[in-house]
Amino acid sequence: MTAAAILAASPARDAGRLRRMSLALFLGGFSTFSLLYCVQPLLPTFAHTFELSPAHSALALSLSTATLAVAILLAGGAAQRLNLKTLMFGSMVLAAACNMAAALAPTWPLLLLARAAEGLLLGGVPAVAMTYLAEETQASDLAAAMGLYVAGTAFGGMAGRVGMGLLLASFDWRMAMAAIGVIDLVAALAFFALLPKPRHVRAPAPERLSDRLRTWNEAWRRPGLLALFTLGFCLTGVFVALFNYVEFRLEGAPYHLSQTQVGLIFLVYAFGVWSSSTAGRLAERDGRRRLLLTGLAVMLAGIALTLPTSLVSVIAGIALVTTGFFIAHAVASGWVGRLAGPAKGQSAALYLLFYYAGSSLAGAVGGWFWRHGAWPAVAGFTAMLALAGVVLALRIPSEDPS
Repeated sequence: MTAAAILAASPARDAGRLRRMSLALFLGGFSTFSLLYCVQPLLPTFAHTFELSPAHSALALSLSTATLAVAILLAGGAAQRLNLKTLMFGSMVLAAACNMAAALAPTWPLLLLARAAEGLLLGGVPAVAMTYLAEETQASDLAAAMGLYVAGTAFGGMAGRVGMGLLLASFDWRMAMAAIGVIDLVAALAFFALLPKPRHVRAPAPERLSDRLRTWNEAWRRPGLLALFTLGFCLTGVFVALFNYVEFRLEGAPYHLSQTQVGLIFLVYAFGVWSSSTAGRLAERDGRRRLLLTGLAVMLAGIALTLPTSLVSVIAGIALVTTGFFIAHAVASGWVGRLAGPAKGQSAALYLLFYYAGSSLAGAVGGWFWRHGAWPAVAGFTAMLALAGVVLALRIPSEDPS
């Protein structure tokens, strides 16, 4: 039975609501990740246009994920005061506008400013989406619904990268970025039309900073959560560092691929859509730790396959890393909700803080490895992060705390 079939098998009074909720949050994940990662295929273009090093061009992505990581904590507090649906919708609309502004930026600093603002605004989606699902779905539906949300992020990541590559075949990079912004503006409107209003009665937000810090501390100290937070850092660190610099490798010797050809390689994201949408069901059936370790093992195998010069081997390696990443991320993000107890919102925010910090830091540090050791150094760096993830997965309690 697929995740979609699980949703269809929900109680009749909630089945329609759950389907609308899952489709809307699929669009939310799509919009967030297509906006966030649409610049990744443009890193070599930025390096050429603005006369930058690969590491400096990666700031167009790393800066966005860094501000997004900070914004997630702020969004967690805002979610206590604001309607969750309104908060996510407003974030999506304004972030799409920032992407269009970045497309028009005449200088590199102004482009980075627009991308930083975009990341700050997108913080209103991921943590709030996880909180919404944790509060608005039954425990038996949470894993499948979370898997479909993560599938939306995978599809958005693929659409942003592949779509950018295809647009570059006919338009310049500025027009392509603006087009992505328009597409995600439409996705935001569909999201608002589909998402049901929250039914959960929310407790008043803490008025004092000390209260909020105590709430975060409680989430931090719950068994297994710190390991999951750090695991999120490792997962996205592997994924973003590998994708950032494989483009420079494939556009150089001996491959000499065009931007459109490199963009088409990102069709391997389809494996991520499939793996994340089924990971929730498999986690309930086979156990979260086993599936998490399987995802990490698949990532390590994929990293190894990128080392030979064969283009077929490199593409197969990228496909395996993508599949393993989305399996592991779907399991880890859903596991946070199960271990968090009453501190679901704060725990989701902390997980995503680590997750996007990994994207920012590893994405930037990977440039140092690329400069000093080319692709073997980048592969070694990402393999170390994946092995750290294996150690962390073994430290998570096997049972949910009562």
